[in-house]
Amino acid sequence: MKISKPCLLDLYTDYLVAGFSKITATGFSSVLDNQVSHDQVTRLLNSGYISSKRLWSMVRPMCEEIADENGVLIIDDSIEAKPYTDCNDLICWHFDHTVNRSVKGVNFVTAIYDNWKMSLPTGVCFVEKDITYTDKAGKTKKKSSVSKQEHFRTLVKHSTQHLRFRYVLADSWFACSDNMKYVVEDCGRDFIMSMKENRKVALTKEDKANGKYISIKEAVLEGCVQSVYVEQLDFPVLIAKQVFKDGNGVTGTLYLTCSDLSLSYEEITTIYQRRWKVEEYHKSIKSNTGFPKSPTRTTMTQQSHFIASIMAYVKLERLKIRCSKNHFALKAMMLVNATKAAWITMQNFSEPKAA
Repeated sequence: MKISKPCLLDLYTDYLVAGFSKITATGFSSVLDNQVSHDQVTRLLNSGYISSKRLWSMVRPMCEEIADENGVLIIDDSIEAKPYTDCNDLICWHFDHTVNRSVKGVNFVTAIYDNWKMSLPTGVCFVEKDITYTDKAGKTKKKSSVSKQEHFRTLVKHSTQHLRFRYVLADSWFACSDNMKYVVEDCGRDFIMSMKENRKVALTKEDKANGKYISIKEAVLEGCVQSVYVEQLDFPVLIAKQVFKDGNGVTGTLYLTCSDLSLSYEEITTIYQRRWKVEEYHKSIKSNTGFPKSPTRTTMTQQSHFIASIMAYVKLERLKIRCSKNHFALKAMMLVNATKAAWITMQNFSEPKAA
């Protein structure tokens, strides 16, 4: 059956939402009773049609519907391990700070627009290690020609051009001075980012001019905000020290830096809590939309599948509002119905055939 790319992509993302096991072109074709061949799916994934631009065209109407000044843009990266997939520029070794070691997989950076109970991915960039070099020890290694910080600025620029929001939220990995200056000076937005405790700040403009810096641990007390000057920034920022306990009762400290000098400690910490939405997004695409489950082999088909799974997440986000259930509850309902259908099929197989 001849089918257009938009319709085929729509069917494929439906398959990603509905699927529970490995995602394959053959499996997709079987679900549709072979009305669509597996070759058609392979050609779609290899065509370059599925891209970050295609993702934006899907979410743009939804973003415009929920957009206002209370929206925030969240930038974060994640790694999905692919230990049994052959290495290439996309699937390669990356350092994963969550496990404190390098893992083989895909590293991607996403921009999430969060407002009115919806969290929508407005763009995604993939870290491709496309440069091969030899280190000082004579070992052959690979690195990316585009850094994650450059991806950060690309995603912020795109969202600034198309969306209304005031704050960019990010963790300490993206809290470099170049990114901070870009958000404020080039994009006209404010940021709230966590900072590592070894960063140096000056308490006054005079101290900055004289090179008198102290660590942020010394600069601010718990539950308070302090106006400071960060090295390599010409404008002042606020630093807020937040002490918290995780689910295991372990105490941690978070230093938040904010370019909006009008905010209180409570406002800074409350707005930054919305950054957790990107963690929910990462968990959902990896668990609910088949992000890690495709056996694709080339960088083009792999990237196309990853973006399609993010588009499938958008469908779940839309269903979340319609059904008032989160992504995992929706998938649980689908699993129950799938099990019921399998049960009926089994009963039909078990009944003796009429003579």
